[in-house]
Amino acid sequence: MTSPREDSPREDAIRLLARREYSRGELVERLSAKGHDSSAIDDCLDALAEQGLQSDSRFAESFLRSRVVRGQGPLKIRGELSRRGIDRATLEAAFAEAETDWFALACDSLARRFDGPGDSPRERARRERFLASRGFDFEHLRHALSHAWDVD
Repeated sequence: MTSPREDSPREDAIRLLARREYSRGELVERLSAKGHDSSAIDDCLDALAEQGLQSDSRFAESFLRSRVVRGQGPLKIRGELSRRGIDRATLEAAFAEAETDWFALACDSLARRFDGPGDSPRERARRERFLASRGFDFEHLRHALSHAWDVD
C-alpha cells in the first residue's frame, strides 16, 4: 500500500472530487494536510479548474441546493459558503440562480417542526430561536410565525 504522501496533489484531488464537489478552499486545506507543497497545489487546482473538474460556482450551487432541501435559511448558507472559501460574486450568482422563496421555506421549516404558533411568549420565542438558528432573518421569521400554519 502506498502512503498518501507518494500520491500527487492531482491524484488526491481527483479522489476527493469523485465523492462530491469541493470548493477550491476546501481542496487547498485537504491537500495541504496531506503534506503537498502549496505551489504544487495551486498548479494542480488551476489545471483542474481549466479542465472543468473543479468549479467553485458548481460547488456553491450544489451546496445551496442541498441546504435548501434541509430547510436552512440564507444567512446560514451564506456564512457556510464564505467559510468554505467562496467569494462574494460566486456566492451572489448562486443565490440569484437558485430563485428560492425564503419566506415559503421558513414557513415550511417551522410548520414541520412545530404544530402551531405557540400559546405563550416562551413558546413563540422558542419558534423564533429555531428559525434564527436555521439562518432565517427577521423578516422571514416574522412572516413564518404569521403564516406557517395557514390552510391553503
